[in-house]
Amino acid sequence: MKSKEKQETFSALYRKYRPQEWGEVVGQEHVVEALTGALALGRVSHAYLFAGARGTGKTSVARILAHALKTADIDLQEIDAASSRKIEDARELREAVLSLPFESPYKVYILDEVHMLTKEAFNALLKTLEEPPAHVVFILATTELDKVPETIISRCELHSFRKPSQKTLADIIARAAKKEGYEMSRASAELIALLGDGSFRDAYGILQKVISISADKKISEEEVLRVTGAPKGELANRVLLALVEHNVEKGLAAIAEATEAHGDMKVFAKLILQKMRFALLLRVAPEMEKEIARELSEADFAFLKKIPASGITSHTLLVFLEYYDLIGRSHLPHLPLELAVIKLCDTQNK
Repeated sequence: MKSKEKQETFSALYRKYRPQEWGEVVGQEHVVEALTGALALGRVSHAYLFAGARGTGKTSVARILAHALKTADIDLQEIDAASSRKIEDARELREAVLSLPFESPYKVYILDEVHMLTKEAFNALLKTLEEPPAHVVFILATTELDKVPETIISRCELHSFRKPSQKTLADIIARAAKKEGYEMSRASAELIALLGDGSFRDAYGILQKVISISADKKISEEEVLRVTGAPKGELANRVLLALVEHNVEKGLAAIAEATEAHGDMKVFAKLILQKMRFALLLRVAPEMEKEIARELSEADFAFLKKIPASGITSHTLLVFLEYYDLIGRSHLPHLPLELAVIKLCDTQNK
């Protein structure tokens, strides 16, 4: 029974820590300010369009907006456009909006992944958006704005959701871990934030997995690496050192070791890029040293401090970014990293 209770405790961290009111929304202050300002003036749009990457809080803000409009749950409808994408579904919606709300000033319809609608369904939805009943508010959400017809966009109030910064994600993850009763190093929180790639949902998902294997209430960087399949940070350091020393063999050996350990090459590349960035910033922006020190383990910070000024340059980062984009398209995921090391060491040796 205890194990079942423990499982339920952390089974849905993203839902557990989903913002419930405006003050809890993080990273989308520009959206909150615009919406609350309009509501304070009594200005309610008949249709909103929330666009942004997955896991950035679009649905959460949509629900908060609905409740700010005093919409009771019975008058709030959430529709997954990916599974209700046909013209028949749009026609049913067009008929449903005609009925008055049960308990609220407005009936609110949240259409998630709206870009998945068919052309015919979009056309049917357009007719509703052109002449919506006064008691209806639509909130459309999409991760792919370019797939939403301009005719739909032009009839909505558009709000763009940004990916949260790595620092913002790390702070949120650290707070969640503490609330769950776990001690977490700053380096572990930063690593989860990096791997979360700008998604609150993904970052919480990683934290959830790490908590599931942690038996001592202490979350280490090694546990995060093990759960995510990320290669050891020490291997990323070896790649950086190989570039500083212009040593192709050492760099390729570190990549080979990461590959043999079945490490995720995209994650490995992110780790390398993060450390390259910090190394460069320590040289060109020394005033950021304290901030960078807070985001790294003591060992990593000491390692990066020892890298000579000419070791990691903006050119180094640009080359790695170029090859990073090739990882997902390569039959051999480690090949782009190998080519990046070879290119950089060859350039440095000339």
